[in-house]
This record gives sequence, structure tokens and C-alpha cells, in this order.
Amino acid sequence: VQLQASGGGLVQTGGSLRLSCAASGRTFSTYGMGWFRQAPGKEREVVAAISRTGGITYYADSVKGRFTISRDNAKNTMYLQMNSLKPEDTAVYTCAGTTSLITSRAASDYAYWGQGTQVTVSS
Repeated sequence: VQLQASGGGLVQTGGSLRLSCAASGRTFSTYGMGWFRQAPGKEREVVAAISRTGGITYYADSVKGRFTISRDNAKNTMYLQMNSLKPEDTAVYTCAGTTSLITSRAASDYAYWGQGTQVTVSS
């Protein structure tokens, strides 16, 4: 599967953005999906993950209650709705796919990666 993330941009503190991850092919529903981010000088971290059907989700503690991950298998697309953005959310956000049967938070479980999209939150 090929993945392409979009929707990043510059937003003020407290603002919102919605990221999209478009997948190629007709087997999108067979992949667990995740959003990861990497800020300058920091390690990549998981933001959120979602199961194949969308019935199971995982969120990093730092984004719980502010971010919502979802997917539309009919449209081969995953989303990340980001609300109440903070400067510490500034990073390059990347979507990834896994054939793992669990909703994984480990980057090592993800074999398919899209290009990143920059999210910058100004204070």
C-alpha cells in the first residue's frame, strides 16, 4: 500500500487541523493504521493508531481528549482531527500502515510509511 499524508499547516495555539492519509490500492481495510510525529531533535513518537475496522483506537497520553483518529475504508482514507493544538504539537506528522493484527503503537510494527506533513503551532 502507498500512503500520502496531507493537511498540515500553520495554526495558532488552540486552533484545529485535520490531517488526511490517502492510501492506494483496494486492500486498505486489511491494514491497521497509525499516525506518528517527530519534532526537531526528538525521537519519533506514536500519536494515535486505529484497527482495520476502526473499532479499536489508541492515543498517546499527550493527545488524549484533543485528537481523534478515524478512517473511511470506502474512501481508502484515514484522518486525524487535531483540536486545542499546542506549540508542543509542532512536528512532522506521518501516517503508517501495518499488517499486524493488533492496534500497534510500535513504529517497528509498521512497514508502510507515507511522506510527512508539517504541523506548526504558534504561541
